[in-house]
Parts: sequence; C-alpha cells; structure tokens
Amino acid sequence: MDSLTQFTLGAAVAAVCLGKKLGPRKAALVGGVLGTLPDLDVLLPFDNPVDAFVLHRGWTHSLFVHAVAAPVIGELLVRTIGALRESRARVWLTVFLCLSTHAIIDGMTVYGTRLFWPFYPDPIGVGSIFIIDPLYTIPLLIVVVWALMRGQWSLRLQRGLIAALVFSTAYMGLSVVLQDNAERRAKAIFAAAGIEARNIFAIAGPLNTVVWKVIGQEDDRYHNLYLSLFDDDDQARIYTHPTRPDLSGCLNGMDAFEKLKWFSRGYYRMAEQDGKIIVSDLRMGLTPSYVFRFAIADYDDGAVTPIPPVAIQGGINSLQQDMNWLAQRFVGEPSVRTAEAVDAEPPGLRNSASC
Repeated sequence: MDSLTQFTLGAAVAAVCLGKKLGPRKAALVGGVLGTLPDLDVLLPFDNPVDAFVLHRGWTHSLFVHAVAAPVIGELLVRTIGALRESRARVWLTVFLCLSTHAIIDGMTVYGTRLFWPFYPDPIGVGSIFIIDPLYTIPLLIVVVWALMRGQWSLRLQRGLIAALVFSTAYMGLSVVLQDNAERRAKAIFAAAGIEARNIFAIAGPLNTVVWKVIGQEDDRYHNLYLSLFDDDDQARIYTHPTRPDLSGCLNGMDAFEKLKWFSRGYYRMAEQDGKIIVSDLRMGLTPSYVFRFAIADYDDGAVTPIPPVAIQGGINSLQQDMNWLAQRFVGEPSVRTAEAVDAEPPGLRNSASC
C-alpha cells in the first residue's frame, strides 16, 4: 500500500508494543521507519522496466526474510537504546511485526507480494483493497499523530491505538467478504448475459471497497463489470474488449513477455498501437488507461520483432470523467464509463501475426 499507510501501521504497532518502555513518540518513530523498510527495494537496480515491475515487493517483503532480519535489527535497537535493554524478546517481536504487517497488507492489494519467497516464488495478491484506502489509513493516522504528540504513555492512548488497529484489521477482513460477494454477483450477471467466463476476479475500486471492478476472461476477450454495493444488478453494464491473442505467438518464450504473463496471472491484454505491441496488466487501472503497460515488440504489416521493453505512461485524459463516474457508481447510480465504451469492441476475426 502507500507509504503513509505503511508508516502509520508500523508506528501504531510499535507504539502498542514499545510505547510504555520507550515513550509513545519515540516508539512511533521507530515503528514508522521499520514499517517502510521493505519498500527500499525500489532503490535496487533492475535491467529494464518489466523487471522493475515484476520484481518489486520481492525478497524484501518475504516473511522468511523478516524472521531472519528481526533479531538482527532488534539487537541493534537493544544495544543502542538503553530503555530497551531489558526487553530483547519484545523488541525482536516488534521488529518482525512492523516488517511483516507491511508485507501482509501489501499482499491484500492486487499488485501482490512475494510473501513466501524463496519457497513459493509467486506473488500473493488478494485484490480486496485498493493501494490507497482512506477508511483503512485514517484511524491509524489519527492515533499515530496522537502518539507523536505525547511524551508520556497513558492507558487512554493505549486503548486508542488498539482500537485503531482492531478497526483497520477488521476492515481489511471485511474487504475479503465484499470481494467474494462481488464475484458471486458477477458470475450470475455474466451467466445471464450468456458469457462463459473461465476466470472471474473482483478488484477493489479506487479509494474504496464500495465499487468493485470485476474481470471476466474468455479465450480472446475479457469483460469488465463495475458493481456497487448499492446496485440493482439487473441494470449492470458489461464492457467487452479483445485481448488479441493473435499477437502473442511470436513472443512466446520472450523473457519480458513471459514475465508479464506470469506476474499478471494471465490477466493481460495485447494491443497494436503506433507500430508497437503493447502488453497491459488488466488488474491495475481502468481500460484503456492501465497503470502498467509495456511496449515489447515492433509491429509492421503483421510482422512482429521483439524489442527491449519500454514502459508506456497511462493516459489521464479521462480522469475528471472517471471521478464523476465513480461518484455516481459509489451510490449505485447507473453511469457509463465513456472512455471504456469508446475502447470496447467485439473480438472479431483477425489475421495471425508473422514472426
């Protein structure tokens, strides 16, 4: 999730565990720093933008790495902060909790986290919460600001911190229930429309868990369905888009393409644009302005030539329209995503690309 959320979560955890020993202000600062450590992998050098995309949240987010790092970092804290010298086990546990909760809530987003590296290399990405969710973060932020303003520990502050952590954790759990509800509703809507989707995946909408984007996959196309908790499902609108599998034959085995297929868990589409073949991760962003898009090949009159991958910036031309659309969908009002309706097209028959 976002850096503010990671800082506040780590700060709240450390304040609960060490606030009485260290003081709430110092404990919150220590926990905030620990809560951001796993994201230092953004400073690691990568060979190309695809590697930077698929290898982020890698070993630095592994629970096994955290278990090894906790006593090392914890011992450093014990030896440098006098107030902690008699609390070695508590400090080690606090460090592990600050690191591991960072990774776990990242794993609840759709981007995913390699929680069990190196024993299970694939990222875990539940997708039940957006990368920024104010309802999750604000309670933690309030109590952390409170802790930072306090020099002395108090029972009232302790109760506030615990209440905020319980609320945020319960909200995260509720998001999984809401995600399952969205997938079950989408399955019924797709079936009623005669769509036999082989995969259905509900993803929390921007900044909330009220509006859900649901992807339904078929062999040569995918369908987007946007469901609000307050919807009448009889009025649901389905947006259908081609995935262009005809463009992929020449790219099978190409390192960048195989990594994108693996990381997206198969939720990707290919498109021809300005003489390039563009691969987009369907899970992040809204069609057609996906957050992660990469040009991986030249396309000239049906001929495909692999190229070093280039990141393509997502468009923001429809941002204001999307905010208005999201506000309407948030309260269950029917609304057409104009940008997506223009992009949608039937799959049709296509000529195969030549290598």
